Amino acid sequence: MDAAVWELFGHRDYRHLFTAQLSALFGTGLTTVALGLLAYELAGTGAGAVLGAALTIKMVTYVTVAPVAAGYAGRVPRRLLLVTLDLARALVVLALPFVDQVWQIYLLIAVLQSASAAFTPTFQAVLPDILPAEGDYTRALSAAQLASTMETLLSPMLAAMLLSVISFHWLFTGTAIGFVASAALVVTTRIPDAIRSPLTGVCDRTAAGMRIFAATPRLRGLMGLNLVVAAVGSVVMVNTVNFVRDALGGSQAEVAVVLAANGFGTMAAALALPRILDRTGERPIMTLGATVSGTGLISAIALSSAGDSGWRWPIALTVWAVIGAGAGLILTPAGRVLRRSSRPPDRPALFAAQFSLSHLCWLIAYPIAGWLATTTNFTTAWLVLAALAAIGAATAARCWPRPDPDALEHTHHGDEIDPAHVHDAHPVGAGRYRHTHMFVIDDNHRRWPITVS
Repeated sequence: MDAAVWELFGHRDYRHLFTAQLSALFGTGLTTVALGLLAYELAGTGAGAVLGAALTIKMVTYVTVAPVAAGYAGRVPRRLLLVTLDLARALVVLALPFVDQVWQIYLLIAVLQSASAAFTPTFQAVLPDILPAEGDYTRALSAAQLASTMETLLSPMLAAMLLSVISFHWLFTGTAIGFVASAALVVTTRIPDAIRSPLTGVCDRTAAGMRIFAATPRLRGLMGLNLVVAAVGSVVMVNTVNFVRDALGGSQAEVAVVLAANGFGTMAAALALPRILDRTGERPIMTLGATVSGTGLISAIALSSAGDSGWRWPIALTVWAVIGAGAGLILTPAGRVLRRSSRPPDRPALFAAQFSLSHLCWLIAYPIAGWLATTTNFTTAWLVLAALAAIGAATAARCWPRPDPDALEHTHHGDEIDPAHVHDAHPVGAGRYRHTHMFVIDDNHRRWPITVS
């Protein structure tokens, strides 16, 4: 993290929000480990199917709740909303250690993830309001991604240490503490209420981000990369517990170690990227991430079909780290892509759309990783996921143009544009004006322009 990012922590409100995010992330990381072990305790070798179903429920709520929550979020005080959602999540995770039926896991996960689906886009939309300078906001996005990758690395390591002295049920208590700490920090933060969108209907506000995604080529490419991350990442999220316990003969703590290796790969990529991104831009780095992710998944397939060997354990750690590095190369620049593809008033809707659409990809991948691996074997399930990742990578390569400049020359028709917007344009025909500026989809630009020479 460079010096400019550290300077952000001199901003009191940002510092409190960042620490709140970190607290909630570490709590959620402990739940990731504990939930897999709880599923294994209740279902044994069927834990992959149980965990796949629980994570599928999570994705359904993310896909359906996030856009609707974004449509309503500007109508209520955002600080009150964030605190309420944090406390609701704390109460739910405190109930998880007491479940003794699989259906109870499903019910509590639905409530927990509905709160998270409303919380995350609202939280992301707060940052540009408390950090209006574009450079500060961009660095804040980078810091947020680094925090997420650090959590992926450190929370499994923390879980591994805790599991050596306590039962995994107590990890849920750590999650609740993280959510309560997050709520306390948000209370002490000055969060302005949202600037209301000119779109008055809830349906219009809900769909605004989706329209921008559909009309912006680089965002269609991002959607393909979301599919790569989900297809490869579902192997880690769903199959790690059973693969380590049953195929490798590992312990509960060793499950956390393998997950930590994945987090280490992600963090290493995030730490290396800030200076590189300034020189190369997002597209080359993110397409490289798709290649690295695919390489990791192909290696996992080879490992799953190999016979018993003392080398399987160190190879598994390496493969999981490579998969994490690929995800980091894709996820770290994603916030920059969203920022450069929208005006400030449209960013909450666009972040909600990215949140929803990326989790739609996970909704497709999780059942494959869970149920197919349970009913057949790891090799078959992972081959199907590799095909899904290949489709995503091909979509990204086709949809995201190269080069991809911010400023585009384009033409307006006088009968469909605000006259003030074309005050600096030059006429090129009856009622037609041409100019060049940073181009995003908005009320004045409904379609992506065909490049003119």
